[in-house]
Amino acid sequence: MSNPNAPRPSREPLMDALGQMCADGKQAAEYLWQVPKDEAMRRKILDLLNQIGTEGAKQGRTEMPRLVEELKIAAQATPSPQQVELLVDGFDRLTKLWQAAKSGLL
Repeated sequence: MSNPNAPRPSREPLMDALGQMCADGKQAAEYLWQVPKDEAMRRKILDLLNQIGTEGAKQGRTEMPRLVEELKIAAQATPSPQQVELLVDGFDRLTKLWQAAKSGLL
C-alpha cells in the first residue's frame, strides 16, 4: 500500500521550443550580471524576446507578448544592475507563464 504522506513527484512540463527560449533568455540575462555591457549578449536577448513574443502569440498566449514588449525596453536600456534585475525577473515571469499554460492552468 502506498504512503499517502509521501511527497509527490515533480510535474515539470516537458520542455518545448518556447520553454527552451525562456530558459535560454534567463541564462543570458543572468550572464549580464558578470558582463553588463556585452552587446552580443544583449542582441541575443532581444532576438530571444522577439522569438518568444512571436511563438507566444502563435499559441494564443496574450500575456507573453505584452511582457516581451516591456522586456525589450529593459534590454535596450543603459546597462545597470536594475536593468539586469528586470530582465532576470522578466524571464522568470515568462517561464512561469509558460509552465502554467503547459500544465493547463492558463
